[in-house]
Amino acid sequence: MASSLTRLRCWRPMVQRALTVCRRPPSPVLGTVVSLRCKYTESSKYKGFKGKFQAKAAEGSEEDGEGSSQEVDLDDAEYDAVANSAMHVQKRLQNEQHVFIIQPYVKWGPKKVASDPEHQLQEAEALVRSLPRWTIEHSLKVPLESLEKRQLFGTGKLGELKSTLRNLQSAGKSVTCVFISKGTLTFSQKQLLEQHFKLPVMDRYSVVIQILRLHAISTEAKLQVAMAEIPYIWSQLKDQDGKGRVFLSESQKQMLRLRERKLKTQLTAIRSHRELLRNKRKQKAYPIVAVVGYTNAGKTSLIKALTEEESLQPKNQLFATLDVTAHAGLLPSKLEVLFMDTVGFMADIPTGLIECFVATLEDAMFADLIIHVQDISHPNHAEQKNHVESTLAALLKSTGTNNENPPNIINVGNKVDLLPNSTPPSNLHLVSSKTLAGVNDLLAKIEQNILESTGRQRIIIRVPMGGAEVAWLYKNAAVTETGADPDDSQRMLVSAVITDAKLAQFRHQFVNRKR
Repeated sequence: MASSLTRLRCWRPMVQRALTVCRRPPSPVLGTVVSLRCKYTESSKYKGFKGKFQAKAAEGSEEDGEGSSQEVDLDDAEYDAVANSAMHVQKRLQNEQHVFIIQPYVKWGPKKVASDPEHQLQEAEALVRSLPRWTIEHSLKVPLESLEKRQLFGTGKLGELKSTLRNLQSAGKSVTCVFISKGTLTFSQKQLLEQHFKLPVMDRYSVVIQILRLHAISTEAKLQVAMAEIPYIWSQLKDQDGKGRVFLSESQKQMLRLRERKLKTQLTAIRSHRELLRNKRKQKAYPIVAVVGYTNAGKTSLIKALTEEESLQPKNQLFATLDVTAHAGLLPSKLEVLFMDTVGFMADIPTGLIECFVATLEDAMFADLIIHVQDISHPNHAEQKNHVESTLAALLKSTGTNNENPPNIINVGNKVDLLPNSTPPSNLHLVSSKTLAGVNDLLAKIEQNILESTGRQRIIIRVPMGGAEVAWLYKNAAVTETGADPDDSQRMLVSAVITDAKLAQFRHQFVNRKR
């Protein structure tokens, strides 16, 4: 099915109408920020995917058309049985789970991580709480010498854990699964633990997949989550060497390979589609501001504060945003920009899972400006910051956007209203998305960086009153202010933000021709 492009509706009349009805006088820093809902959509070669600039992509799918043989059945019962066997992910998310959390950590040596074990345990508990009807029956930390041994826990420690589990059950707590808060468990590790505990055992990868399944609304997000599951299933099969509970028949392996090929094909189409969107935005010269950060750092809340878009509903949940979405706003100079909301990052998650979201994360990597939102009220703030920076560096390298110029990044410390009585880092722009403290200053900093990175400048141009020059400037620049020329009643002064290229066009069309 040949793809068709729906024309982008002109924003300028929307901006002018919005500025006309706005009653709040602009402050010298904030200016007037108007929330614009973008109506831009495109059709696609594959079923159900719609590229959108709005907060949520369309749910469901369209009717089958050409190319349906290359589409993945996301409700394949045979695949669901394989995925549940390997990962213990449930098709029905409303099923109850009573979880026993074990947070292993290396207590010394080169494999010891900088993050405090207590903070790691708190994050593991937050993951479980992100799932409806999942409850924590007990959680504890376990020091180890290594996380790579075939039998993860020693005999003595394993006996203690089994005793703790029996005591919980004796106390009337019906534990239904054990969550080992480690990135991935090998098949051997998982099999031995399940034999001892007589319960399903899950690792961080499989729990995160469960959360992603919950929050995947658009077809695009569902495809990316489905792709993220495949590497895990293959790794479990390789670990067991053809022996054990997850053994697959040749027909099941063939089904898995075919599903993987189809997913890659559709995700490649998404990547190409998003490239078309980026090129369209470049033609319209809209500056792009990507907002990135650790999961639940407040990215969506900050975008809402910057754009005043009331339809945005931030959630206090991990991985609440899976689709990269664009939200329009105005800078103090009335320059139109797009703020891109992105998927949150998290530590101790295999890179293979994040790589499945590269198709959408590329929108952030090619932005004119990156805002790194950090929750400075979080006790593990420093480690979260380091993880996001290392992940960003890897993504910038993989997309080829870090070859010549370093990325233009503003570090923002969010949730300053929750900060205890301690001195915050001096290299952050402190804001509160809730109280709006510091938002004015941040907008001014964003504008300064955007003007520098996109080759724009503020100018005042003297033009004939009611001439074609004024209409041209409104169409091709961000007009900040207009007024009569005190020295010439036949002329007016126009303050505008304009790119170097557009300014050259203006001079060629209206200045050079008159000479």
